[in-house]
Amino acid sequence: MSEQGLFGQFGGSYVPEDLENVLKILTEEFEKAKNDPAFIQEFKEVLAEFVGRENPLTYAKNLSQKQNGAKIYLKREDLNHTGAHKINNAIGQILLAKRMGAKRVIAETGAGQHGVATATACAMFGMDCTIYMGKHDIKRQALNVFRIELLGAKVKSVDAGQGRLKDAVDAALGDLIENYQNTFYLLGSAVGPHPFPTMVKFFQSVISEESKHQILEKEGKLPAAVVACAGGGSNAIGAFSHYLEEDSVRTIGVEPSEAPSLTEGVPAVIHGFKCLTLLDEEGNPKPTYSIAAGLDYPGIGPEHSYLKEAGRGEYVTVTGEEALHAFKVLSETEGIIPALESAHAVAYAMELAKELDKEDIIIVNLSGRGDKDVQQVFEMEHGS
Repeated sequence: MSEQGLFGQFGGSYVPEDLENVLKILTEEFEKAKNDPAFIQEFKEVLAEFVGRENPLTYAKNLSQKQNGAKIYLKREDLNHTGAHKINNAIGQILLAKRMGAKRVIAETGAGQHGVATATACAMFGMDCTIYMGKHDIKRQALNVFRIELLGAKVKSVDAGQGRLKDAVDAALGDLIENYQNTFYLLGSAVGPHPFPTMVKFFQSVISEESKHQILEKEGKLPAAVVACAGGGSNAIGAFSHYLEEDSVRTIGVEPSEAPSLTEGVPAVIHGFKCLTLLDEEGNPKPTYSIAAGLDYPGIGPEHSYLKEAGRGEYVTVTGEEALHAFKVLSETEGIIPALESAHAVAYAMELAKELDKEDIIIVNLSGRGDKDVQQVFEMEHGS
C-alpha cells in the first residue's frame, strides 16, 4: 500500500505489485505534466477551442423567485461539448496519455457521459478506445452507447455482479492489469488508487476556478454555499476545489438516498483505495440503485470521505422522486433540462434557498444536461 495520495485515513493505493509499478510511472508523469507550462497551455487551449470553456455562471432568476429565498446560480457544465463536466478530465488525461506514448485507451462509464467524453477525446487524438459499461446501464443509456460507437469506440458490456458502474470499474481495472504495457486507463471519477483522485481533481478544478472569479465579478462576494451531486465525486470535488480554503463557503455534496455512501458508509477498501463505502452484512460492497446511473456507486472519492470526516464538507441525501421533481421544475422555470444526476443538487438547493436570506448566494454545479435522460423519464412517466 502506497502512502501517497492519502487524505487523512482515506485514499492510498491498494493494488497488486505489477499495477503498483504502472501507477508509480503514471504518478511521475502526471507530476511532470502539471508543472509543465506547455502542457497546461495546451490543456487550456483545447478546453477553450474544443470544449467551449469558459462556460457561463447563470443566475436562475425564475427559480430563485419561486423559492423566495437565496439567489441560485447555475455553473453551466451542461453547455460543454458532449454535455457534461466529464470532458474536462477526459481532455486532461488524453493529453497525458499522448505525452506518455499510449496507443490504447480504456475507460468505465455509468451514465455514459464519461464514455462519450473519452470516446470524443480519443477520436480527436486518433487513439483506440474501449469503454466498459454495466449491462443495465447499457439498456437505460442506449443513446449514449450509440454515441460512443458513433465516435469510433468499442463498448464492452459487463454482466458480472449487478451489471452497473462498480462492475464496469472492476472490468476496466482487470483490463489494465492485463494490458498495462500499451494501455492508458482514463478513469472518469475522483476514485481509484493514487494518482487518479488527485489527477481528476486537478483537471476538474477548472469548474471552481471559473465560478469563483465569475461570482466575484457578478456579485462582489463569495457564495454562502456551493452544491453539487456526488456519485464517485468528480464534479463535486471540481466544484468545491477553489472554495475549500474559504471558511465562509459551505460545500455540500448531494447523494441519492438509494446510494448514501457518505451518509451511511464505513471506511473500507474498494477498487484499490480506501473510502467511505456501503457494505453488506458480509463486508462486501452493497448493491446500489439510483434513477441517475452516474450516481450508482457504493463508494465515494477519498477526498470527499476526508472532508466529511473532517467536518469541512456537508453531505446530504435526496430521493429519486425529489430529483425528478427538480428535473421538471428547472425545465419549466428556466428552460434548462438538467441531467438526473444534477437534478439531485438542484433539488437540495431549492430547499436550502428557502432557509437562507435573499442576499445569500448558492452556486449549483449543473454537471450535465438532461438530453440523455429524457427517454428514461418519459418511460417512467408513461410506461415503456
